[in-house]
Amino acid sequence: MRAGKRSQRGGVNLELFAPASEPERTCGSDEAGRGPLAGPVVAAAVILDPRNPIDGLRDSKQLSPAQRDRLAVTIQARARAWAVALATVEEIDRFNILNASLLAMQRAIEALDPMAEYAVIDGNQLPRLAIPASAIVDGDALHPAIAAASILAKTHRDALMRALDSDFPGYGFARHVGYATVEHLECLRRLGPCAVHRRSFLPVRELTTPSLL
Repeated sequence: MRAGKRSQRGGVNLELFAPASEPERTCGSDEAGRGPLAGPVVAAAVILDPRNPIDGLRDSKQLSPAQRDRLAVTIQARARAWAVALATVEEIDRFNILNASLLAMQRAIEALDPMAEYAVIDGNQLPRLAIPASAIVDGDALHPAIAAASILAKTHRDALMRALDSDFPGYGFARHVGYATVEHLECLRRLGPCAVHRRSFLPVRELTTPSLL
């Protein structure tokens, strides 16, 4: 199947397409939240339906929040299958962020119904899977199923961080969703880490006092 969507990256037009040789139930998978200092890492997996094409798919970072939210609803309505999964802060600290991200993608892919026959993964490493898979660097800008997964992962994680803002007031999670902004670092210095901060990340580790360990 082939889709005529296009994405902008570095001023160059890149056509998003799924090669005709891919199995019908090929899923794309991507994660959101590798860089933040707080919160889980979230992954999504999507099997698109060629009979119900979705206009506007692209890397979630190139879309406004409103565009992501609209597309997330469309993806959930039109995709043949989709799933979202996460790896917890505890798993990030225990396994490191790369392995936790791969674990979240594995969980999302395994949760698909119907099951995927093949997986295309954003990045250069693969999670442990029982099906064949390939990794595509910048896949969220090149493959429509990965782009769709990036949108679902991002919108789901942002919603989780907004909920955590109510559970842990004072850190501004609803605004920076856990990233190391000036505001977030100042809140960390003033309040110290909370239960959803990643202690294995250097800015948090440096600000963690023995009494908070």
